[in-house]
Amino acid sequence: MKQLTFCFLALLAFVAFAFRPAAEAPVQIFLVGDSTMSNKPLDKAERGWGMYFQQYFDAGTVVHNHAMNGRSTRNFRTEGRWAKVLEQVKPGDWVFIQFGHNDQKTEDTSRFAAPQTDYRKNLTRYVQEARAKGANPVLLTPVGRRYFDEAGKRKDDHGEYPAVVREVAKAQKTPLIDLHETSWAMYSQLGDKGSQQLFWSYQNGANAPKLDNTHFSAYGAERVAQLVAQDVKKLNLGIASHLRPMTFAGKYTFDLPVVLQPYFNKDTFNIVKYGAVADGQTLNTEAFRKAIEACSQKGGVVLVPRGLWLTGPIELKSNVNLHVQRGALVQFSNKLSDFKLIKTNWEGVDAVRNQSPISGYDLENIAITGEGVFDGAGDAWRMVKKEKLSEGQWQKLVKSGGVLDAKGAVWYPTAQSLKGSTTEKPGILQAGKDIADFADIKDFLRPNMLSLQRCKQILLEGFTIQNSPAWTIHPLLCDNITLRNVTARNPWYGQNTDALDLESCRNGIVENCTFDVGDDGICIKSGRDEQGRKRGVPTENFIIRDTKVYHAHGGFVIGSEMSGGARNLYVTNCTFIGTDVGLRFKTARGRGGVVENIFVDGVDMTDIAGEAILFDMYYAAKDPVQVTGEAFSIPEIKAEPLGEGTPQFRGFRIKNVTCKGAATGILVRGLPEMNVKDVEIENAVLESKKGLVCQEASGIRLKNVSLFSEDTKPVLEVQNSQNITLDNIRYANGADLLLRVTGDRSKAVKLVNTNTKAAKKDVEIGQKVAKKAVTVSSR
Repeated sequence: MKQLTFCFLALLAFVAFAFRPAAEAPVQIFLVGDSTMSNKPLDKAERGWGMYFQQYFDAGTVVHNHAMNGRSTRNFRTEGRWAKVLEQVKPGDWVFIQFGHNDQKTEDTSRFAAPQTDYRKNLTRYVQEARAKGANPVLLTPVGRRYFDEAGKRKDDHGEYPAVVREVAKAQKTPLIDLHETSWAMYSQLGDKGSQQLFWSYQNGANAPKLDNTHFSAYGAERVAQLVAQDVKKLNLGIASHLRPMTFAGKYTFDLPVVLQPYFNKDTFNIVKYGAVADGQTLNTEAFRKAIEACSQKGGVVLVPRGLWLTGPIELKSNVNLHVQRGALVQFSNKLSDFKLIKTNWEGVDAVRNQSPISGYDLENIAITGEGVFDGAGDAWRMVKKEKLSEGQWQKLVKSGGVLDAKGAVWYPTAQSLKGSTTEKPGILQAGKDIADFADIKDFLRPNMLSLQRCKQILLEGFTIQNSPAWTIHPLLCDNITLRNVTARNPWYGQNTDALDLESCRNGIVENCTFDVGDDGICIKSGRDEQGRKRGVPTENFIIRDTKVYHAHGGFVIGSEMSGGARNLYVTNCTFIGTDVGLRFKTARGRGGVVENIFVDGVDMTDIAGEAILFDMYYAAKDPVQVTGEAFSIPEIKAEPLGEGTPQFRGFRIKNVTCKGAATGILVRGLPEMNVKDVEIENAVLESKKGLVCQEASGIRLKNVSLFSEDTKPVLEVQNSQNITLDNIRYANGADLLLRVTGDRSKAVKLVNTNTKAAKKDVEIGQKVAKKAVTVSSR
């Protein structure tokens, strides 16, 4: 019997194997062209755009790069390369064809193909022969050569060749990707100097015999591959269904910014050779200066070996990687006199402050790397509120020296620091004021720890930065920033000690960082009020992922100094543990600025003291969580006229958020004259005391959101808001009231796909709300 059973099972297995569905064949893309597309050795600086094309497609797509250096429509065929492609092509495959650079070489008869004769005929044959194999040919114009005239205007670089490609595509009814025009649009946007980094020979340290305006660096090749992928989508080619999507509807991997990385020579400059002594007593400011100066002349690495290195301020220079080895502690001086007053920027406006422990101005190609530690001696600078310490800690601090304010509630390290706290607009540069005017309150003007202004091509990686006098890491008006594996630590009572403030910066990535500080964690800014609007530079095009934030006023924060705006920010896979607020978006009247296109996917939070998700356009510059003796209440909001100081929040997409423990799950508080607009929150589970509070908002959509709140009178509160959709809301059984809608401006509030029977009462409508303003569709 057992043998019969075994034979029967074996027969079933055979039948299942024999008749199983065949694995779906991958979609294939064949790249046919010249050196601008081809694969290059990874130990060289040059890259072809075809090397990066695969990353924009899903796992069911395979890109075969047959492009080759020096090939034209003529010799790619005569060498038998096209025949090899045709041997592999199957019906339904795609063939991307791009030639032109080498067809122009009149001096080389093996490559030259005149545009109106041989070049046209060759392209036509490629298209027709690909189609004969059942493939889908796509023609691409040659990538633009980067040539600007003396006036900075575009110069003609390919003659008739791009036009011929367009004509052949039209005649053969073949899709056309006009890479010549899209690449030149990119060059023109970046400008003559800015576009240099797209090409390999302009990289620092690249051993190029001459400047090459044709062949790409890794950065340039990836940007061009991105252009091609974007056109695949715009043209809605059949292959577009295989473009790699992001989790947000309509967004793709090719939408993410490409960040330019710095490049350094291997030359190493050890600070010991310049007189540095690791005894914790010797002030090594001059040794750091000499090593950085020598390194900047050649480009390379300034090495800080293991040891305790006491120093004053460090000023970075271009083409320098300041590398702090594991076991190295760079301890900045606690003597405030070692830091001079300078003109800089503070909280979004021009100001005088003390020089930062680490700074860099108008630099390119810089880095701070390694596993060492920077300590800013912040305790020598910071005031401390009594309410933020235990009695024992407070008494110890007072006995250490310093002075108290008149109420005995705030400790200051020096009398100068106390005087600054009572001065109107301390440090703010106004007409007729200069650095000398602030000498009597110098100690109050705390510096940011790491200040980079107007710098490009920045790498910050691996190190720990701690005990900052004020903001910890502050790039201002910087481009192409990579912040990776960095830890920022400050005491929780340290005022203004934000971990990271990206202000008016463009293009960057923040990943695998850990922040535990006394103010906001990851913070996006762009200037304050009139000065910020006049500057008009938004913080844009950043990826923020795989980062943990412990104690902080906010985990991921935008504002409140956001007068230049913020847009195109992507936040994924972040964890907030014990922050005051989780996702914190704050502004106020007078700021102005537009915050839009913000994407959040995958945030997990625990022990949030305030709101898990907060939109607040009435930010009062107070700590978000009430402390002893400090009144905190929601102000009454009255409409004011619209103007350039009216801020805007719009276009937020938030998905896959969990929070275990918060005061409020979601608080949306707009202005009556300018609502918070167009916000989607989907797939969230929030455990909190209060559920949803939505005031002065429009176009808010919650879908698949669980609000397990202690206060169920009500779970959902909507006031003076329009076009609110609450879809499949889950909540604890036995809630007293599910939804309350009040305010004469409330309308088009929809509660759909929700079990309303689990609540004692489903909906309560205020006297001023029209009956038709609320629609309930339960399940």
